[in-house]
Amino acid sequence: MNFETISPISPVLAGVVGRCPRCGKGPLFSGFLSVAQSCEACRLDYGFADSGDGPAVFIMLFVGFIVVAAGISVEIIYEPPYWLHALLWLPLTIILSLGLLRPFKGVFLALQYRHEAREGRLSGD
Repeated sequence: MNFETISPISPVLAGVVGRCPRCGKGPLFSGFLSVAQSCEACRLDYGFADSGDGPAVFIMLFVGFIVVAAGISVEIIYEPPYWLHALLWLPLTIILSLGLLRPFKGVFLALQYRHEAREGRLSGD
């Protein structure tokens, strides 16, 4: 591990607020989910940043658990019609998924920086 790259900034905090994982000042994102080219404050190149499908998988599991548990509970207690289930759970699913996607992606990228994770390579490369 290269101790010069270890930041005093918490990767979880930096990721959740969408800040540079090294300095914690510059923005990590240039759009809703688009990663910036580099940090405006410390000039860290974000070329290493590739979270892949990791954030989406965790969000599907997390949001799915919440929505299904809530839907089953409401069904058992109140027995509402199906259209009401759709009216309740579809917007909640969309809001939770979109609301959590950026912070999860930011945390994944900050942890990737902290642990110097790179794309896998064969030994001859």
